[in-house]
Amino acid sequence: MSASAALIAGAEGGIIGDGRTGANLALAVGVFGLALGRLALARAGRRTSTGSNARTGARSAIAVGTVGTVLAVLHVATAGGGPGTGNGLVGAAVAIPLGLGAVLLGRRALTRRRRTGRPADRMTV
Repeated sequence: MSASAALIAGAEGGIIGDGRTGANLALAVGVFGLALGRLALARAGRRTSTGSNARTGARSAIAVGTVGTVLAVLHVATAGGGPGTGNGLVGAAVAIPLGLGAVLLGRRALTRRRRTGRPADRMTV
């Protein structure tokens, strides 16, 4: 199965299940990306390292948020009917901003990490 076929199958709800499965998958991935982005943002603001890398968390949030957004957009594009028909169109529409929010939080964490990583004599306001 190619990557594009796997994304379309995931967006449509896969082989089993109703139309809401793809939307629920996109929602879960978006919420997971938001959680990763929030944790990366909290780690990026710390001066001392606790063993967890903020850059890795931020990149993960960007990747997971992108996947969630792509799944949600594919589900919206392939869903039949309109809102209230039971095909998960509203859930996919909610998942799009969740995925984009995860991407933005990851990007903000990367930016904050770069800003706090500078030496004290090179700090700018």
